[in-house]
Amino acid sequence: MDKQTQEHLESFRNLARKIKSYHEAIGLLHWDLRTGAPKKGVPTRSETLGMLSTEAFKLQTSADMKTYLDALTTPAVLEQLEDIDRRLVEDCKKEYDRSQSVPPEKVQAYTVLTAKSETAWEDAKHNSDFAGFSPYLTDIVKLKQEFIDYWGVKDTRYDTLLDMYEPDLTVEKVDAVFARLKARLVPLQEKINASENKPNTEFLNQLFDTKQQEKFSLFILEQMGYDFEAGRLDESVHPFATGLNPGDVRITTHYLQDDVASAVFSSLHEGGHALYEQNIDDSLAGTLLAEGTSMGIHESQSRLWENMIGRSLPFWTRYYKDLQQHFPQLSEVELEDFYRAINRVESSLIRIEADELTYNLHIIIRYEIEKMLFNDGLEVKDLPETWNAKYKEYLGIMPTNDGDGVLQDVHWSGGDFGYFASYSLGNMYAAQILHTLRKEMPEFDTLIAEGNLIPIKEWLADKIYRYGRSRTPSELIVAITGEELNPDYLADYLEAKYAEIYKL
Repeated sequence: MDKQTQEHLESFRNLARKIKSYHEAIGLLHWDLRTGAPKKGVPTRSETLGMLSTEAFKLQTSADMKTYLDALTTPAVLEQLEDIDRRLVEDCKKEYDRSQSVPPEKVQAYTVLTAKSETAWEDAKHNSDFAGFSPYLTDIVKLKQEFIDYWGVKDTRYDTLLDMYEPDLTVEKVDAVFARLKARLVPLQEKINASENKPNTEFLNQLFDTKQQEKFSLFILEQMGYDFEAGRLDESVHPFATGLNPGDVRITTHYLQDDVASAVFSSLHEGGHALYEQNIDDSLAGTLLAEGTSMGIHESQSRLWENMIGRSLPFWTRYYKDLQQHFPQLSEVELEDFYRAINRVESSLIRIEADELTYNLHIIIRYEIEKMLFNDGLEVKDLPETWNAKYKEYLGIMPTNDGDGVLQDVHWSGGDFGYFASYSLGNMYAAQILHTLRKEMPEFDTLIAEGNLIPIKEWLADKIYRYGRSRTPSELIVAITGEELNPDYLADYLEAKYAEIYKL
């Protein structure tokens, strides 16, 4: 590599490191905004977030960035770069090409709007006030449509948004895998509905002390290998994870007094996200590659820990007595009855509380509504009616208020359109990864039943976590399982699990 190219590479690394530093500061301010910042500080904090985001954006699309990328993306130079540098250059080039035509003032306006919107959403959800939240959402959708024009429309407008969360994902691909999944899951749900061997869930309808829920959540996170010296657990309206850097990955949960399972499984879910970010290789620290490679792969880890490990019989064989110690009102409930109850299948209104089978229907509803918003001209004012109609169609139930309906998720208040498909993709990735994990680790169930979760975490760290964004989702899943994404593994997993629980 000649001297000038070496200088360009070093300058590029420094610029990328500076952008990453802005991202970390923005992430910390955003975390604080959602975990207890005083409401009177929201307007000024929102402006601060907007200003910092704009400065990071200006660096990403600067003349200097263009100079470095032009010098480093020639075929001859790319061949000389180390793997990490090459991926970082390619990643920044894609982001530059997509964003260089967006006016910085639009980025600032959007960041300020979404910061205010997320706070407004908390009140709107609590008060079931869609009318009060609608102006924020209308402006977000309008700006998002403008961004799509700047970024460049792919096959459809919504394809442009999907690609932001899962590289190269398209409506055509999602429609195909969802159709394939529904063809297997709908008949399974019909069999379950017809079964006379339904779990008894009455004992879950009690009051459970929230302080004890917090203690148990902290205990489970420690068991799965979450490093509290590199993170912390807080409470928020909607659980989330924030990876500032591998040494600072924070998570939140939400404690419901009448639902002991909610905090347990949301802690496992966000803990799965956190394990990913905490175990990224040190060589990527401080770079833009020190994060998950896509939301689909990220969600595969949260859903793997939450459901395929956390809702398994071996898991509760080990941890049910601990739960009973925290909640004596469960002392007379048998392990098998508890296991069957937390895996019941029934139509429900709230996505994050849904069982593994119907959860995918919640995602399909949101995916179809987002397509209608961006491809078919659905107006924001019509969202509650459309939402309720789809819940009636897919799940046979309708919310009685918008807090349990169209306002239940935080995602749209932050402009995260195109995200929801990642959850079902995550379920599919997780089942496919689990299939390989079981083959390579025949003692998988025994380890869980013994409470020895660390070897599982280490296997996942070796296969997935350490790579951050230095490998694409496709490269990861093929390297681990030998094939591209295959939804049949999820259908196989669900059919086997529920055939046993419901004695089909």
